[in-house]
Amino acid sequence: MSPTAAGNSEDFHRFFVHKVSGIRADISGNFIDTVPVPPSPPTLSSLNTVSYSELSKLVARQKPSDSPLDVLLPRLWKAAFPCLGRSLGQIINGSLSTGVVPAALKAAVIRSTLKKPGADVSVIENYRPISTLPFTSKLLEKVVYQQLISHLADSDLFEVFQSGFRSGHSTESALLWVLNDIYLSLDQGTSVVLLLLDLTAAFDTVDHAILLDRLERWVGIKGSALDWFRSYLHNRTFYVKLGDVFSSWEGLRWGVPQGSILGPLLFAIYLLPLGSIFRKHGLSFHLYADDCQIYSPLCQEKGHSIQSFVSCINEVKSWLMANVLHLNEGKTELIVFHPNSRNVGCYVDLGPLSPFSKPVVTSLGVKIDAGLKFDAHINSVIRSSFFHLRRLAKIKPMLSRAHLERVLHAFVISRLDYCSSLYAGLCQSSLRRYRLCRTSQPGS
Repeated sequence: MSPTAAGNSEDFHRFFVHKVSGIRADISGNFIDTVPVPPSPPTLSSLNTVSYSELSKLVARQKPSDSPLDVLLPRLWKAAFPCLGRSLGQIINGSLSTGVVPAALKAAVIRSTLKKPGADVSVIENYRPISTLPFTSKLLEKVVYQQLISHLADSDLFEVFQSGFRSGHSTESALLWVLNDIYLSLDQGTSVVLLLLDLTAAFDTVDHAILLDRLERWVGIKGSALDWFRSYLHNRTFYVKLGDVFSSWEGLRWGVPQGSILGPLLFAIYLLPLGSIFRKHGLSFHLYADDCQIYSPLCQEKGHSIQSFVSCINEVKSWLMANVLHLNEGKTELIVFHPNSRNVGCYVDLGPLSPFSKPVVTSLGVKIDAGLKFDAHINSVIRSSFFHLRRLAKIKPMLSRAHLERVLHAFVISRLDYCSSLYAGLCQSSLRRYRLCRTSQPGS
């Protein structure tokens, strides 16, 4: 059913704007960021212009995501590049050399999509904004992204335990890292506490002044390069498109642009000080964008681990508020793992963290139980897979085999394969239903 069941384009426009402004308004108090700034990092003072051949390669690799603001469809840009490439290069290189991003490249179109399949389509809160940017804008961002990520890598400025949107990193590798540490502690006979933090609309509430300060003082962006990022964030605009109807234009006063290439990387830079807080309290952690996993062996006889967690969370909450980010305590989850499966249900005094304790938690889309058997997750995956199989069976006669296999991969096999490496070492009884479902698919 169309989003029009929940309202018109202006309704969605007001909802998305008021949601972010409301979150920021709820963050009250004079909180000060107490994390010390590291010594002066290596600097990036200017952005290099791009050659015609380099731009040609970027255009060929750019994914075709259409925006209503595009003068030409992306596939036509690619086809016409031999004729338009020089002019396109002048626009991009002019922006890089002057430190100014053209206003036309800072406009976005927002489309509404349901957060979860089966959610009530008449409730506007069940929708999330999906942003699309012009092809030229994303091409410009890609050029800057490559230079920024090279600077971060060459200067060793990345947070080691941040896996979000980095080459060679994934949700699966992040979970493998965390679970491997947990298994090692359990093998040594020590219980482990895992705490999962959730931030509310984190990408949308980012403060631009703080982000620019982080770029300058933590990452070493100076001169015309910093001017470019300042221009990139300043006076951004968007409108909501619902069917063929457009809302009024709105300024994007906060946040990193959704649907952008630079947005996730800028957000990771914004969170750089968080690692210092976790290390200060002696806790292990792993981030994936705004999803945070904090864990530590539990020395219950000393109360050390729980006190470290409590002190750390209090400092994290203050830091988040100082940086206009909101911790969603309603979605914060905690679980305790014990070295002996017979002790799974034993009581552990978690103090003020007790309200967050659950027998099963969800981290990066994977359900993790206290016994690390993954039964809840496997059952959920199989249930979801059969749900989609039943729906696909209704349209099977209308599809060729090639198209059917493609759809099956998108809706079923991709779910079955997601983070399947976490199942290594599980008992056969836990894997039997999963394997049966996996091998019954065409092409398996």
